[in-house]
Amino acid sequence: MSQKNTAGVRPAQPVALVTGASGGLGQALAMELDALGCRVAVHYNRSVDAARAVAGKLDNPSIVVGGDIGSWDAVGTMFEEIQEGLGPVDVLVNNGGIRRDALMAMQSPQDWHEVIRTNLLGTFHTTRAAVGGMLRRRWGRVINIVSPSGLIASSGQTAYSASKAGIIGLTRSLAAEVGRRGVTVNALSPGFMETPMTSGLSDAVVDGIREKSPIPRFPTPEEVAVAMRLFLDSDCVTGQVVSVDGGVSIT
Repeated sequence: MSQKNTAGVRPAQPVALVTGASGGLGQALAMELDALGCRVAVHYNRSVDAARAVAGKLDNPSIVVGGDIGSWDAVGTMFEEIQEGLGPVDVLVNNGGIRRDALMAMQSPQDWHEVIRTNLLGTFHTTRAAVGGMLRRRWGRVINIVSPSGLIASSGQTAYSASKAGIIGLTRSLAAEVGRRGVTVNALSPGFMETPMTSGLSDAVVDGIREKSPIPRFPTPEEVAVAMRLFLDSDCVTGQVVSVDGGVSIT
């Protein structure tokens, strides 16, 4: 039985946007995409100097863009800058995110709202801005950075867990919507890494994670980033969550 191929052709130098690219994992993601031949838009919200430092390490043409991904208007402006500087976004890596951990009984509504606004709504905003062009060109990659907290219970992280579980649901549903036009949507779930986002964890929490994990160490950002190659290279992998977490999510 013949099957119609609806996918377009992968660009020779795809334009990739990495949100939250000024942090530890964001830098590794940007550098991996650069090594794979992409021209990278390095996004930051507050840390412009760190974002410029990341861009300075890339070999291919790149630009630095700033903005609050929780704002639809700010995302629109950012995409205009990327279009002008590099071209339309072919690869979107939704890495930008925040944590405001607390037991729900004591957490402020503002903190809970801000986590959902940045993590979940921010992912919607950037994806909504990118996916139309991907569909018209019949090729695109959306890669959402999630977390074991979106898959397993994590006390004190109701906001963060809800945001990441929501992104997993978004990933699967969007993959079903866009696959016939050559666009894949997947999620990459890192374990705990030694990055600024996890630096505030207590020694007891860190030791507990290591003891629970089948591989008793934290993955490096570089080990997580290299997993993106599967998503970029394959036209048939979509709607999946790939965990690079030492096995934490299966225990």
